This record gives sequence, structure tokens and C-alpha cells, in this order.
Amino acid sequence: MRGSRGTRASLSRTLADATPVVRLLVLTQLAFNIGFFMVLPYLAVHLSQDLGMTTLVVGAVLGLRTFSQQGLFIFGGILADRWGVRPAVLTGCVLRVLGFLGLAFASSLGLVLAATVLTGFAAALFSPAVESALAVEGGRGERDGGQTRVEVFALFSVCGQIGSFTGPLLGSALLLVDFRSACLVAAGVFVLVLIGHLRWLPRTPGAHASESWLAGVREVLANRRFVAFSLLVSSQLIAYNQLYLLLPLEVERAWGSQAPIGFLFMLSSVLVIGAQLRITRRLRPLASHRVIPIGIAIIGMGFLAVAAAGPFALHGAVGLAPGIVFVILLTVGQMIAMPFIRDLVPVLAEGRRQGAHFGFLASVGGVGVLLGTIVLGFVMDLVPATPGWSPVPWLVAAAIPLTAAVGLRRLLTGVPRQTSGWTG
Repeated sequence: MRGSRGTRASLSRTLADATPVVRLLVLTQLAFNIGFFMVLPYLAVHLSQDLGMTTLVVGAVLGLRTFSQQGLFIFGGILADRWGVRPAVLTGCVLRVLGFLGLAFASSLGLVLAATVLTGFAAALFSPAVESALAVEGGRGERDGGQTRVEVFALFSVCGQIGSFTGPLLGSALLLVDFRSACLVAAGVFVLVLIGHLRWLPRTPGAHASESWLAGVREVLANRRFVAFSLLVSSQLIAYNQLYLLLPLEVERAWGSQAPIGFLFMLSSVLVIGAQLRITRRLRPLASHRVIPIGIAIIGMGFLAVAAAGPFALHGAVGLAPGIVFVILLTVGQMIAMPFIRDLVPVLAEGRRQGAHFGFLASVGGVGVLLGTIVLGFVMDLVPATPGWSPVPWLVAAAIPLTAAVGLRRLLTGVPRQTSGWTG
């Protein structure tokens, strides 16, 4: 892997070096994101223009989808601990197929809501199960002298980003036919994923099948360090979602339209695909309590860059420069922190109930995004729309990851990264 030439060689070599289970799961994440992003970016337009729903109803549908995914991750993780990874992943694939078939043919609000909930809950079942399986496989490979767990999670991020980048392009091409075609093709993608997992994903019994449903929740909540870790780490997801709130407004102000937004999203994707594996490989020898706060602090610095330029009210290409710096720093910070954050979950969980712990981490992030968006929206409505006040929302947003970086540095000092002997 060290001798690979170029990004493609590095990615292909890393995939080749992965265990069969890791390779299956990261490629599944790629396919999962392709299918998801073929449909979801275009759902709002379909509901409003094709089905004639009001903006209020469309917003409620999209909010329900987010809740049925982010809010139910903890329950998906508990099910993965009870059932085992294979049943949770297979059920998630079936629900996603049914959800997309429902969206393809639904014409009433009730059917749209049912299909939307199915698509959201499918991810809530799928993601914690896959992440806990990767944690176990990565820990096993690390003990056997293969890829480290943090490298496995870096590969997971790259494959997911390739899917997120490719999905909307395929979806936009299919929309030249109609929305139903995009849904049907996306459903077909998940049928293929389902068949692949039926064939190749090993059967492993759930480690906590005989215990009560609430035992997982109680154990996670009793782990105070992990709860604090989850709260602080949610700062990176709050920051990431400003790609959809603060950044479009800044681009609109500087450019006069939101046309450059697509370029900025593409820039983020290209950075992850091109640099994630290299960055993680370079940082691999360092302790998590050093790497994670640095990554989160770099995210905060991206907000400061836009805040510093705010009073000058720059326009045109020069006006876009702070937003470009923000996207670069946000993406680099996440590339630094996220593989180590996922790597640390089984350590803080002490190798137990990894599905529940990964699910809790994601659910806390979803709640954080909701609260953070409300706070930032309130701040934006409160401050005057003048250049002198324009840095305020960005400074408030910067305070979230910067404060979290300090808290994480203190919380994680002395926490080991190795989990030799733990099997989950």
C-alpha cells in the first residue's frame, strides 16, 4: 500500500488488501449511497411539482425521513446487537427496496409518508450494523498484522463519498425520463446489494440476543465518557450541515446566485476521494486524543475564514474565495477526524454492544444538527443584514467545533486505541 502510485492505485490496492468481509461492506456503502442519492436530492421537486404538495407538506415529509433515519439509529444498532449484522443489513436492504418502490408509485400523502419512513429506517438498520461489523473486522485484521481499523474506516469514507458523488449524476440522467425511473433503478441497486449479502456476508449470531431490549440503551447511557464523546463529536455533523444552510446564503451574497454550489460540493467529494487514504495513513501512528481534536479544530477554522472576510463584503470570484476555504478546511478536518472517531467507538464501548454505541453516536448527531440549525437560524434572523454583522452567524458556528475540540482533547487524554482481544 505504501508503494502505490496515484489515487486510483492507492484505492484499488487498499481494496485488494482488505479482507473479503471489509471489501463487501465498503463496496456496499458505495452502492448504498449511489442508490440513495439517485432519488433523495430530487424528492422535494417530485412532491411539489409532480404531486402538487404544498411546501409545508414537503418539509414535513423530508423532516420525517430525517427523523426515521437519524433518530432511529440507536434502535437499529440495538437490533444489530440482538439479531447479528447479517439480518439487520438484509432487513435494511429489503426496507429500502420497498421504500423506493413505494416512492415510484405513491400518489397519495399516506403512501408517500409510508415509503419515506421505510427509506429512512432502512439506513437506521443498515449503518450501525455495517459500522460495528467493520470495527470487529478491522480489529481482527489489526491483530493479524493486516489493515488497521482506522484504515478500514478511511476506506469506508472514500467508498461512501464515491457513491454520494456518483448517485446524483445518475439520478439527474434518469430524471430525463421521469422520477419513477430513478426510483426503480435505485430499487434495483438495492436488490443487487441484497443478493450480494445473501451470498457473501457471514452468518454471525447476535451477541446480546437473550438480553432485554432496553439493556443496550442502559449500557450506553451508563458509559458517561462515551456519552460525552458523542455530544462533543456531534459538532462535526452540525458543522457539515452548514453546507446546506450558511454556505448557500454566503454564495448567494457573493455571486448573486447559488450556481457555484455544485462546484463546491464537487470540490469536497474530490478531496475525500483523492486524499482520505493518504491523510489517514500519515496520521495512523498518532494517538486518537491528538488527531481528533486537531481535525475538529480545523473545521472550526473554516468558519473563522468566512467570518474574517465578512466585513469586506467581497463579491464575484474573490467573494467566493472564503467559501472555498471553508469547504476545504471543513473537508480536511473531517478527513482527519472521522476515521479516528469511528475507530475509537469500540474502544470507549470496551468491545461491547458496538451496534448500540455506533447507533447512539449517529442519533446524537441527528439531534445536534436539529438544535444547531435552530440556533443558527435564530441568530441569522436576529442580526442585521449588514457587512458589519455578517460574521456573527459564522462566529457562532465556529464556536461549536472549537469548543468541542478543547473538550475532546481533555476527555480523550489517556484513552488507548488498541482493542486486541475484543471481539464485539
